[in-house]
Amino acid sequence: MNTQGNTYTIIYASVMVILVAAGLSYAALTLKPFQDKNVQIEKKQNILSSVHLGLEAASQPNKQKYIETLYEQYITEAFVVDSKGNRVDGNAFAIDVKKENAKPIDQRTLPIFVCTMEDASKNYIIPVYGRGLWGPIWGYVALKSDFNTVVGVVFDHKSETPGLGAEINTLQFQEQFNDKQLFENENFVSVKVVKNQITSKNPHAVDAISGGTITSNGVDEMLHDCIIGYLEFFKTQKTLSHE
Repeated sequence: MNTQGNTYTIIYASVMVILVAAGLSYAALTLKPFQDKNVQIEKKQNILSSVHLGLEAASQPNKQKYIETLYEQYITEAFVVDSKGNRVDGNAFAIDVKKENAKPIDQRTLPIFVCTMEDASKNYIIPVYGRGLWGPIWGYVALKSDFNTVVGVVFDHKSETPGLGAEINTLQFQEQFNDKQLFENENFVSVKVVKNQITSKNPHAVDAISGGTITSNGVDEMLHDCIIGYLEFFKTQKTLSHE
């Protein structure tokens, strides 16, 4: 038995494993700031997209600078509220919406982003998070200052089926939400995602994705379950606007 040869092989393999592990760790640490920055830029772009801004980002010579400039220009305020509509301490941009939505409504901290448009009108953007067929779905819903009318939405997903549930991130699906309304006679009804109904004249409904029933249902539930936490804030703001 060649003990010396076996020892050499074991030492060599161990050294190689250590070197590779060290190299991977170094690469991960080196790349993490860039990865984190990309995540931030994507989040800012999604927030802007909900109010139909930054849609030309992909064609810009410096996408990152373009998004950051627009974000600084239009997102004039970001804050956190609780389920009673009171402002609380917290960093709206840093809140993990997935974790918050897993809590009971009365324990959630809820981020809000305010977009001030060129005409000085304000839109209020809230994040939403839910579950589709194969994994998480998420997005942003922008509302006019009446806290009823939808300005726009943006949705995305992790692993929905291409051509079916994955269609939630297409303009064709998302544009249906423009100008829809959350309330009917002061009662919160959200915006329903429905099948086999005429939705063009229904201010509270959009067409579901053909063949993507479970993902469509996921969007429907996500909107209702996330927006409901903001109702007291909406009520407070409406009261203030009438004083």
